[in-house]
Amino acid sequence: MVATIICECSNCHGLLMAAINHKTRACPHCGTRVEMRKSKRLATAKNAFEASEILRKLKAERQVNVRKPNLK
Repeated sequence: MVATIICECSNCHGLLMAAINHKTRACPHCGTRVEMRKSKRLATAKNAFEASEILRKLKAERQVNVRKPNLK
């Protein structure tokens, strides 16, 4: 099995997964071509299943950290 990385898109800051041996990947959110060696790596996993679990946790953390509007 190939190790998988989770990184951040430099354009929209969306999260994406890619095999560690990939040079580029298209962001699933905005379509920008992301260079894996230049991207901000957030985590590395042993396989795609483990990476998807980490990705879910990172997305959940981002949702909690989003500011909620001040309702008055």
